[in-house]
Amino acid sequence: MNAIIGIDVSKAKIDVAWLRDVATVKVKTKVFENSSSGFSALQEWLSANTKQPITECHCVMEATGIYHEPLALWLFEAGAQVSVCNPAHVKSFSKGLGVQHKTDKIDSISLARYGALAMPSHWQPEIKPIRELKALLSRLEALEVDLMREQNRMEKAEFSSSSSQVVESIKTMMEHLAKERDRLDQEIDDHIDRHPDLKRDQELLLSIPAIGRVTSRLMLAVIRGKDFKTAGECAAFIGVIPKIQESGIFRGRSALSKKGNPLIRAKLYMAGIVAMQHNPTIKAFVQRLIDNGKNKMQALGAVMRKLVHICFGVLKNQQKYIPQGA
Repeated sequence: MNAIIGIDVSKAKIDVAWLRDVATVKVKTKVFENSSSGFSALQEWLSANTKQPITECHCVMEATGIYHEPLALWLFEAGAQVSVCNPAHVKSFSKGLGVQHKTDKIDSISLARYGALAMPSHWQPEIKPIRELKALLSRLEALEVDLMREQNRMEKAEFSSSSSQVVESIKTMMEHLAKERDRLDQEIDDHIDRHPDLKRDQELLLSIPAIGRVTSRLMLAVIRGKDFKTAGECAAFIGVIPKIQESGIFRGRSALSKKGNPLIRAKLYMAGIVAMQHNPTIKAFVQRLIDNGKNKMQALGAVMRKLVHICFGVLKNQQKYIPQGA
């Protein structure tokens, strides 16, 4: 039987809990540095205590921004079974167990119990070109946010008649940000062109009406960055599946779950509007939804979800988009 290891990761340290017995919740805990030397010490501790090779250890952790990534990759390369779990799922699980206190040690124990009972799927690292693409896209998004902030500051400065020095400073910053944004935007295109698989996948995505250059890059990073089994899993990850709220005699309206990256949903929103206007298949699909009592916003949400399914399909089948019946 695999040893179940819960790991709570923070910037400076990792709290580890080996679940020795699931029924009685007997655990053994230890704290290590969140560093390469700490990872080596962790492996030695696991070997000495569990009496099992690292390949028989199932290490369960939460997705904690960037802090979990080096450890997850290190454990994976060492041969361990790794699960990187949704923090919201683990939090709900802990509440269900009646856990009232929150410390790093308690969190590591909760993660171990979650791993034993929920049996989360195993994690695999993204291939290097995808990791690099996602890093470039993330940096580009940050630059665009910074540029928009400076544009807002410029608007306020001009409206309030600020000093010319302030206006000039904002203008200079805007110019630098815009230049770097354009350079990075080109670097992303060059990165895709340097990798034939990525270039081919983007061409497939661009064959879909309403999926443009920017949206294709985002969808490429998402779909190739996760081991989705179905298009539905991908849509759920992005947050474009309906979330239905019903209780007793109350029948509420469904809305998008809105989990995942809001930037991707924003791009899909615009792509959905374009598709509703210019894609005959989508137009027929929307009309059928409206005839069945859906309002325009619900129909748009369904279009966003359908676009995700189409993107997933063309990449899975490695074939360009072919219009089909709605």
